[in-house]
Amino acid sequence: MNKKTFILIGFIILKFILQYVLISPEYDLQRDEYLHLDQANHLAWGYLSVPPVTSWFSYLILLLGNSVFWVKFFPALFGALTLLIVWKTIELLKGNFYALILGALCVLFSCLLRLNTLYQPNSFDVLCWTAFYYVLIQYITVENTKWLYIGGVVFAFGFLNKYNIVFLFLGLVPAILLSQQRKILAKKEFYFALILGLILILPNLYWQYSNHFPIVHHMKELAETQLVNVDRANFLKEQILFFIGGLLVILAGLYAVLLYQPFKKFQLFFATFVFTLLIFIYFKAKAYYAIGLYPIYIAFGAVFLSQILNNGWKRFLKPVFILIPILFFIPMYDIAFPNKSPEYIVAHLEKYKKMGMLRWEDGKDHHLPQDFADMLGWKELARKTDSLYTLLPNQKETIVICDNYGQAGAINYYTKKGIKAVSFNADYLNWFDLSIRYKNLIRVKDFEENDKEMKETSPYFESSVIGGEVTNQYARGYRATIFVFRNAKIDINKRLEQEINEEKNKIIND
Repeated sequence: MNKKTFILIGFIILKFILQYVLISPEYDLQRDEYLHLDQANHLAWGYLSVPPVTSWFSYLILLLGNSVFWVKFFPALFGALTLLIVWKTIELLKGNFYALILGALCVLFSCLLRLNTLYQPNSFDVLCWTAFYYVLIQYITVENTKWLYIGGVVFAFGFLNKYNIVFLFLGLVPAILLSQQRKILAKKEFYFALILGLILILPNLYWQYSNHFPIVHHMKELAETQLVNVDRANFLKEQILFFIGGLLVILAGLYAVLLYQPFKKFQLFFATFVFTLLIFIYFKAKAYYAIGLYPIYIAFGAVFLSQILNNGWKRFLKPVFILIPILFFIPMYDIAFPNKSPEYIVAHLEKYKKMGMLRWEDGKDHHLPQDFADMLGWKELARKTDSLYTLLPNQKETIVICDNYGQAGAINYYTKKGIKAVSFNADYLNWFDLSIRYKNLIRVKDFEENDKEMKETSPYFESSVIGGEVTNQYARGYRATIFVFRNAKIDINKRLEQEINEEKNKIIND
């Protein structure tokens, strides 16, 4: 084993270690993670908000035992592979040992540490963006058409993971047309690669068509609820913060692909960066959607800096560039990860507020960062639901309905009683089992929406009680209430079918 390989393995091991130690044990999984894990029980070619790839990994996690270890393993793996591709890109660009170390540090000590703690499509999305750009560099370097086919496959898997990769395509097309690389359009292999990619994504496109394109409804919902609070100035601010320790390296990379003579054939990478970022800004996208843009420019910048810092007084700057990502990681470690207790955060609100971390998707400041609040109260909710479910005499005839996918997913993940909770929210709308004739109802309601539940629902049952609520005051779902309704006087299934159809019609009509 040579020195380079040994160091690379060291970086990858460190990456995995950090991803496991940066989360305090008092935090549960995050709200979105439960939904993605539950998709393993409902495999399909598409879902209301995401394509199918994450569900494939969820199924693998299920086969491995569905433990938190494996839930955290896969995003850590995707982050490690992103680091590996940046390393290989630096080697492809003929970067020296210094460039490899600099690039690896900038990738390691970045926002990817936080992103890769969460089991969501985002980690694999960044990996696919980075891999696609690597494939493009390979093709430009050697002009072997096999890389066109590999690019088609990478893009297809990126698309089947998260539709966000379409922004990569939209930014790349005009960049190619304006560059010398437009000669690629004259190659028949280019079109064969496009066809290959289309064939691979066709099952998902057909699923979208068969289900009346729910992604349109999802995007409209996002625009009306979350994206309406997106500020373009904050978007740009967050772009700087994502890779703050590697910012100078990224800027050097952008300069290099535009003006550095050895990188002349890669000039399209400057244009595609500008076009892609402008498209994100135009559509008022969430800031993290653009994270996949940056790792490849770390590779360009690391190689460029390793060359210009070789001579004269500039060689003394080499250790400075090495230290910067490490030094920026120290304050990042202090506030960017759920490694502090909620009590500690509440006692030190000001420093979190200064970084804008208390601002939620509703545009308001809260007591905890949204992601952190979304990692609390779930085990408590599941435990209390299990206890109430156990007290019912005819459990198989009991349906558990929640207000949102986080509640339903958390109950299904932690349950010891085999509960299969559902919701009229997200993909759970398609997961109701109406083959069972239900007599009892356990209803989980958000505190803000539970005032009328007893009054409106209890007349349809012989007995009704409030069974409990989430007592963790730091949880986003604090005071979510669990209602128990026994022995229905009406046909529950008929009412459920009506409400399901109403919700599905809303999606179709949007």
